[in-house]
Amino acid sequence: MVSSRARVLIDLLAELRTVRPGQRALIALDGVDGAGKTMLAHELVKLAKTAADVPGQDSHRRVAAISIDGFHHPREIRYAHGKGPDTFYRHSYDYEAFVESVVEPFRRGDAIVPAVWDVDEDGPLAPEPRSLPKDCILLVEGIFLHRPELVGLWDASMWVEVPFEISVPRGNERFAGGFAADPEAASNHRYVGGQRLYFSEAAPWEKATWVLDNRDLDRPVLTCRN
Repeated sequence: MVSSRARVLIDLLAELRTVRPGQRALIALDGVDGAGKTMLAHELVKLAKTAADVPGQDSHRRVAAISIDGFHHPREIRYAHGKGPDTFYRHSYDYEAFVESVVEPFRRGDAIVPAVWDVDEDGPLAPEPRSLPKDCILLVEGIFLHRPELVGLWDASMWVEVPFEISVPRGNERFAGGFAADPEAASNHRYVGGQRLYFSEAAPWEKATWVLDNRDLDRPVLTCRN
């Protein structure tokens, strides 16, 4: 029996494959930390590889995924103006490097560089360029992807909807202590506050092509907005 989540992912993959058929399509998977974006991207890539076994699915169009987390600024830039919400939102990522390494070569039909900075080691990365076919979908998962300077890059986009009371404890499970489950706790102020600045400036759920309510991982709900 196909699970509720699997049925939604099958429908979502079919939606993704309608974007720029026969060409390269760049699609954002946006949401707060702990929304389940990384897992979703991995699931979609895996499903696309096995789509020949799924009725109604085209198994020929490749789906690949990268994370915006490979384009962090160095720590000295991220924290140069303090550790508050504003610096988290405004200084975390090197979007120029992302455009130069991913967006521009992807549009030209060239290989992309999937990451340039290791945020954990706070050092540069030099991965092998990644070749992709002419007819493919590249998913970019991460936070803040509907901000004004990025929103025009995407051929389509998704907002993964999860409230802070679920996303914060879910996301903080990845770390060994140091972060409370309460979104309003001091340890979460930088991150939750930065997301609230983003919401105020960008209202990402209003700009997304699709919204996925992912609060219940077993029973997500997909809505097409645009």
